[in-house]
Amino acid sequence: MILSDKQILEEIEKGNILIEPFKPECLGSNSYDVHLGRYLATYKDRVLDAKSHNTIEHFEIPPEGFVLQTDTLYLGVIEEYTETHAHVPFLEGKSSTGRLGIDIHATAGKGDVGFCNTWTLEITATQPVRIYAGMPIGQLIYFLVQGEILNPYNAKLGAKYNERSIRPVESMMWKNKW
Repeated sequence: MILSDKQILEEIEKGNILIEPFKPECLGSNSYDVHLGRYLATYKDRVLDAKSHNTIEHFEIPPEGFVLQTDTLYLGVIEEYTETHAHVPFLEGKSSTGRLGIDIHATAGKGDVGFCNTWTLEITATQPVRIYAGMPIGQLIYFLVQGEILNPYNAKLGAKYNERSIRPVESMMWKNKW
């Protein structure tokens, strides 16, 4: 079950959902609109290695915007800090973003109960497009969880994305044991 706007507000009141900053005008009938943060990043190397720590270079989106190119993976971040203590958050692109040819996540649209951070975006573009810090970029949707959570993300040993950041975070696949 997806939470309605009224239920999202009730869960915020209970402390089960936190969105900072929270703007009432961003609350939709069953979602909350999130905005592109001011930082993007790209990988330093053109060829990435899943077993290695692939480093990134951060840069700030200038006031005149930044043109995404089609042959590059950009890591972005949302402006909003979020916490989700009793629901499964899903981050989806807005239809207006998609209609500009922008995808905001390759595979990581679902969060875990207990995820407390900003969301890193995996941004690609089907054609060159200018983007701006603060533009609406996606929407959070919250799903009800059936049953007790034994291992929330923020308490999980070895959770790789718990460190609070206002900048995009690179892949930590290299920390996995395989």
